[in-house]
Amino acid sequence: MAGPPVAVVNACTRDGRGGSPTAVVIDDATLTDGDRHAIARRTSASHTAFIDTSAADAPTVRFFTSAGELTNCGHGTMAAQAVLLHRSGAPEHHGSLRIAGRVFATTAIRRRDGVEVWFDQGAIALADDGDATGGGIIAALGLQRADIAADVRVASPGRPRLLVPVRDHLTLLSMQPDFDRLATECRRLGYLGCFTYALSPTARTAAGRMFAPAIGVIEDIANANSVGCLAAHLLDTSGNGDIEVHQGDTLKRPSSISASATRTGSGIVARIGGVVGTSLRPARPG
Repeated sequence: MAGPPVAVVNACTRDGRGGSPTAVVIDDATLTDGDRHAIARRTSASHTAFIDTSAADAPTVRFFTSAGELTNCGHGTMAAQAVLLHRSGAPEHHGSLRIAGRVFATTAIRRRDGVEVWFDQGAIALADDGDATGGGIIAALGLQRADIAADVRVASPGRPRLLVPVRDHLTLLSMQPDFDRLATECRRLGYLGCFTYALSPTARTAAGRMFAPAIGVIEDIANANSVGCLAAHLLDTSGNGDIEVHQGDTLKRPSSISASATRTGSGIVARIGGVVGTSLRPARPG
């Protein structure tokens, strides 16, 4: 089956470079989930967003990796909105996307270096995790307890992941996880993956790495939902909910994601933003 056209854009670029190659497909009603999974396996990208534009109120987006369907994907949400703006020819768009039954408010604005996209992540649940500090998942990350800079926490914008602060940038860059063991531990504890990070002295910026072998993603170039989770955690623990995170350096694909968390009557919510490269290219077979 040839399938529908697949475009690839670079989500969450940094200074016009790098970003996470993300495949985007305008969904075809004739596709089955098996077809979508097969398309995701064939692309050169770790994530593929399928956009159904038939709904009158908001396009529906679904995400697939080589391992199967994901509930949501932050940088995939940005990529989808950037492609929709590109297709419309408009200079900017303020609207919404429907993902996993929820409606996310989005903003997309053309810039010289790409399309700046923001979306409202919604409420983020936070909890401490004693199981992680027990050693199994920390050891799977290739870390020792002395490498951990502060409390390890669970954050969930819909699917839980572990937030692991390490003591410095060098520790972060030198990590060499045991991915088989990490996948086993994440499945055992019910985590999407582990977002490891090192804060700058001002705590306004951070470097991060996201490992999610349990869902078929060894390391993410950019993980926007985890950056939103980090902003929520920082607001909860320090009162500062604004953060810019750099990822992808170890993969030679520099990326940048910003997030701002605030307290509301329904809990802590975050708004996440980044720039998606304007160049659309056909997907290469994987």
